[in-house]
Amino acid sequence: MRMHLDDNELYLFNTGKSAYAYRSLGCHAIVNDGKTVYRFAVWAPNAKEVSVVGDFNGWDTQKDKMHRCGTSGVWEVFNDKVVQGCIYKYAILTHSGEMLYKADPFAFYSEKRPATASVIWDIGGYEWNDAKYIRGRKKAFSFSSPISIYEVHLTSWKNGMNYRSLADELVPYVKEMGYTHIEIMPITEFPYDGSWGYQVTGYFSITSRLGTPQDFMYFVDVCHQNGIGVIADWVPAHFTRDAHGLRRFDGTPLFEYGDSRMSDQIGWGTLVFDYGKSEVQSFLISSAVFLLKECHIDALRVDAVSCMLYRDYGRDKDKWIPNIYGGRENLEAIDFIKNLSVAVHRECANAVLIAEESTAFPGVTTPVEYGGLGFDMKWNMGWMNDTLKYMSYDSVYRKYHHEAVTFPMCYAFSEKYILPFSHDEVVHGKHSLIGRMVGSYEDKFKQLRLLFMYQYAQPGKKLMFMGCEFAQFIEWAYMQPLDWLLLDYEAHENMRSFVRELNKFYKKSTPLYDDDSSWDGFEWVSVDDKQHSVIAFIRRDKKGKELLCVFNFTPVEHESYRLYLRRPVKIKKLISGVDLRKPTVIKSTEDYIDIRILPYEGAYYSITEGERA
Repeated sequence: MRMHLDDNELYLFNTGKSAYAYRSLGCHAIVNDGKTVYRFAVWAPNAKEVSVVGDFNGWDTQKDKMHRCGTSGVWEVFNDKVVQGCIYKYAILTHSGEMLYKADPFAFYSEKRPATASVIWDIGGYEWNDAKYIRGRKKAFSFSSPISIYEVHLTSWKNGMNYRSLADELVPYVKEMGYTHIEIMPITEFPYDGSWGYQVTGYFSITSRLGTPQDFMYFVDVCHQNGIGVIADWVPAHFTRDAHGLRRFDGTPLFEYGDSRMSDQIGWGTLVFDYGKSEVQSFLISSAVFLLKECHIDALRVDAVSCMLYRDYGRDKDKWIPNIYGGRENLEAIDFIKNLSVAVHRECANAVLIAEESTAFPGVTTPVEYGGLGFDMKWNMGWMNDTLKYMSYDSVYRKYHHEAVTFPMCYAFSEKYILPFSHDEVVHGKHSLIGRMVGSYEDKFKQLRLLFMYQYAQPGKKLMFMGCEFAQFIEWAYMQPLDWLLLDYEAHENMRSFVRELNKFYKKSTPLYDDDSSWDGFEWVSVDDKQHSVIAFIRRDKKGKELLCVFNFTPVEHESYRLYLRRPVKIKKLISGVDLRKPTVIKSTEDYIDIRILPYEGAYYSITEGERA
C-alpha cells in the first residue's frame, strides 16, 4: 500500500466514480521500510483544522494534526505508535470555532454502544471456504430458481447469540427449514437498538454488538458452506443525527443536503444524503461494494428507495423543493441508483440488488442500459398490503373485497418481484400474522397455512420474517427473543413442520418458480367467484409441467366444486394446508373437473392429461 494517498483514487472519489474509497480513506496499516505505520485519512473539505485523537495520545488535539491533500478536501496523517484495537475519533475544528469529535466514516470496526469511538482494525486475514458457493450463486439468485428467504433480526432471534454461535445454530435451522436464503437486517454500525439498524453511523463498520468483522465473515462463510445465500439490508437513503456521526461532519452539511426541505426526513428523525455530491456517491457506492466484496454478502436489499426517489416523500406539500423541471422526482438520487447498479454489477460478480420500493415508479428492475434503475428484484409491497388486509377480514366479508386477491395479478409481471411478509408487518400494533386471523384458535392456524400456500403459489420469490414460521402470537419486539417455548405446543410445532414441508415442496416443484416473470407461467381457472371466496389458477414451468392451485378463503366446505380446465385431465392432490390424509386421484373425461374443497383449504394438485369421453 502506498504511503501517501493515491492521486488517482482521490480523483475518483471526488468525481463520484470510486467503488473502493474504503481502501484509501479511513485508517490503514502501511509497511514502510519494514516498519508498520498507520495512515488516517478523512474527507472534511470545510474544516479549519483536523487531528486524530484517541487512547494512544490522551485525546490531545495537538499531537496528531492532519494536513490537506491538495484540493481534494481530504486530510491525512501518519502514526507509528498505534496498534490494532486502539480507539480514535477525528477532532474537527470548524471555521466558527466549534470542536467536533467524529467517528471515522470509513472505520471497519467501532466501540460497542453506548460508546461511540472508532476502533483501529484490519479486516484482512480471514480464510474463506465458500468458493464453491460463490461460483454457483448466479444460479442461486436466478429469477428462474426457487428463492425462499428467512428474514432475521440477529440480536433477537435467540438470547445470548454472537456471529459465531449464530453460525452454529441459526444456519442449521435455516437449512433444516428448507429456506434457500437468509436476509439479515442492517449489520453496519448504529447507535440506537430501537432503530433496528436502519439509522446508521458506520457504513463500513460491522456492528460490534455480535463480534468482530472476522466473526461476521465466519457467519457468512458458514451460510455459504451450507448452501444458504446471504442478503443484507442496506440503508443509503438516510442517516442518524447522532453527534458522532455524519451530520454536519465538518461543521457544514457535508453528507446531507444544505436545505432542511431536502435534508430532513421528519417522520424518521433522520437526514437524507445529498446525492448531488460526487463524494457522497463514491462513499455510498464504496459501502455497497465493501459489503459485497469484502464480506462476501450475496445481495443488498436497499431500504427506503421511495424516500430516495421522491423529493416530497414524507413531507407536507409546502415543505419540499421541486426538481429543475418542477417535478417531485429526485433526479440526483435516480442518477446515484443507476451508478450504484452499474458499479455493483461491474465490480461484484453475480451480486444482486433488491429494492424495497413502495410506489409504482417505472422500471425499477429494468437494466440501466434500457432506461431502468437497474435493480435485480423488488419487494411487492402492493401485493403484501392487499393480501394481509384481505386476510384480516372476517371470512363473511371477504366476498366484498375479492379484488384484493385478483388485482395484484394485473401488475405481477411489471417487475421482478419478491413477495414479502417482513418485520414491518408484525410490529407497531399491526399484530403478528396469526394474530391478524379471525375465528377460533384452530381456524387461525388453518388460515395461516392457507396464507402461506397462497404466497408460495403466486408468481414471485418468497420472504418470511422469523417467528412467522411457527405462528408466534405476539408482535416481534427487538429487545427480546422469539417465543421458542411455543414449540412445546402441538399447533405451533405442526405449523413449523408445515412450513418446512412447504419449502421443500416449493424447491422441487418447478411450476412454482421456473417462470415467475410472464403470463406463460400463470393461468386463471377461477378468478371471479367472490360469492364463495374461492380462487384457482394453474402454475406452469417452461417445459409445460403444471400445478393446479386452489384456495378457499372461507370456513365453508364444497363437496363438489367445478373447475373448467378446457380439456380432460387427471389431478392428484400433492399438498394441502388442511387435509393431511392420503390424497386421492380425480379424473375427468370432460372439459371440467369436480373437486372437494375443505374449509380454509389451500391445495396444490398435479395435472396430467386425461381422455375425452
